[in-house]
Amino acid sequence: MLRTIVHACVGWVMRRGLGLGLSLLLLSVLHQAADTHPVFDHAPKTSRDFAALLQKAQHGDGDAQFHVGLAYEAGTGVEQNYAEAVRWYRQAADHGNSSAQNNLGAMYGRGLGVARSDSEAMRCYLRAASDGHPAAQNNLGTMFATGQGVKSSDEDALFWYRRAAKQHYAPAEANLGGMYLTGSGVAADPAQAVRWYEEASRHNYAPAAVRLGFVYMRGDGVARDDREALKWFRKAAEHGSAAGEHQLGQAYQFGRGVTPDYQTAMRWYQAAADHGLADARRSLEALAAKLNGEAHAADSAAQSPANASEQENVPGAVPRR
Repeated sequence: MLRTIVHACVGWVMRRGLGLGLSLLLLSVLHQAADTHPVFDHAPKTSRDFAALLQKAQHGDGDAQFHVGLAYEAGTGVEQNYAEAVRWYRQAADHGNSSAQNNLGAMYGRGLGVARSDSEAMRCYLRAASDGHPAAQNNLGTMFATGQGVKSSDEDALFWYRRAAKQHYAPAEANLGGMYLTGSGVAADPAQAVRWYEEASRHNYAPAAVRLGFVYMRGDGVARDDREALKWFRKAAEHGSAAGEHQLGQAYQFGRGVTPDYQTAMRWYQAAADHGLADARRSLEALAAKLNGEAHAADSAAQSPANASEQENVPGAVPRR
């Protein structure tokens, strides 16, 4: 089992003295198609100092090499170039930067700037995770949870999620919540699921707040509570979650935990659509069509012969146009 290999490697990795760095990429949520998402714990260097950063990187500064990789991957201060990002991540990883090692794994996982390879992604994550890097530990957990490049194992997924969660890494805390909610590798325990989702939300991880909202909206092992769901969707929206914004729009349109308010619903749908959520765009268009249809129906009714006759019998009444 890979875990045995990991434990055998820990001593070697720790003897190298690799430092715990910041992470850029992490895999997607539990039991969904594995993917990577850019997560900047701090912004990449800007164009004003890229030249100086590059010079330091060229002189062997591992931290600078990592940030040059970030800049090339994100296209910040320099034209986006995945192959260059991979080259600099690899150099930084060779200098002991575990964040670069993690990001290199994510590049292999998606095939960005390099041929896609789950085995290479696993190798990179393993090295960084053995060093204690929480994002890499979470990534390994997700590979086991989804069976990406390795035999699916909820037990191993739990092992790595727990290691990352001990370091208060919010995505891993949220993934633990998912394991407890679905009873994957552990007895289903909605209370524990809520606890871990709340912990991740306390660390301002918006996806966890969205999941909590759905837990209360659907009554997944807890009492159904639209007001509580609304609270968590709002918290997610406050941190820029398009899913949270969309659910707030739904709540205001259909009166879930709040008085129906179509205009407020439209504003939240628009916010989510502006953040690129296609479902929100469809909800916005559907609600706009509904309101336009109602307005047209009301206008037509006002101009019907019956209404016109009624208006004519009212002194001073002016027919609607």
